[in-house]
Amino acid sequence: MASQDLRALKTEFLEYLEIEKGRSVKTVENYDRYLVRFFAHAKVSSPARITEPAVREFRLHLNRTPSAKASAGQAGLKLITVNYYLIALRAFLKFLRKRNIESLNPERIELAKVGGRDLDLISAAELERLMEGPTKNNSLPGLRDKAILELFFSTGLRVSELCGLNRDLDLTRDEFSVRGKGEKVRVVFLSTAAKSAIKNYLAKRTDMDEALFVQIGKSAKSAKDLRLTPRSIERMVKHYAIKAGITRKVTPHIIRHSFATDLLENGADLRSVQALLGHQNIATTQVYTHVTDRHLREVHKAFHGKRRK
Repeated sequence: MASQDLRALKTEFLEYLEIEKGRSVKTVENYDRYLVRFFAHAKVSSPARITEPAVREFRLHLNRTPSAKASAGQAGLKLITVNYYLIALRAFLKFLRKRNIESLNPERIELAKVGGRDLDLISAAELERLMEGPTKNNSLPGLRDKAILELFFSTGLRVSELCGLNRDLDLTRDEFSVRGKGEKVRVVFLSTAAKSAIKNYLAKRTDMDEALFVQIGKSAKSAKDLRLTPRSIERMVKHYAIKAGITRKVTPHIIRHSFATDLLENGADLRSVQALLGHQNIATTQVYTHVTDRHLREVHKAFHGKRRK
């Protein structure tokens, strides 16, 4: 049946994403969910039934259907979320075209224009207070938390990447490899402060768990797996942010933002920062460039037009 053919093509497409394109399991799951919702709403039974009117009507549906996370006064999904659906559909249509299967031209689907992304940032002074939070506590939890914060700022790791690290990290070197999104491997670098914090923490550890960062105390006694979860690290960062008197929300990802903007403000080029962050697309990294506008303005004022009378 045609409907079975469409489902089979979707399955082939998802396998293609995972195996040939190297997309993460989470990305594949999201694409599956986006396509299933489109197929169900548009009631398409074959690739040929995917038409511009069907896509347009689906976009209207997404724009008018509020999500559970919709803010007050927001009629439907955010435009950036609508674009996720369109990106998945467009990728599926490109897959069909490569296999010479008749369907809608993927180039006919235009993404919604969204405003520039605002970065949640903390100042250098706030960052310093955050990093100093655990230093007054020489206990094992304090040493662990200090190592986590220093490692975040030294490497720009995602919280999931940091959680996945094992204690066999070679601290005789200033770098190590990490497997990030899409199973892509990149090299990150350890600052002197990060190496020292990790060594101090590991020297006080008495357990034999392979994870670099583990639960300690009461929570460890009842845990089947000692490895810290992203959620537990997010709570830890929030704790020290409050302790540091930072009123805005602070997450591990905001420390990643600080890592990127620190590099750019001190003269690093965008391509290098892209590689260090593990961004597949340079456009993702470009979100940080407006943060350095003040620095560029100062450069222009200091060096431009000096030969003119």
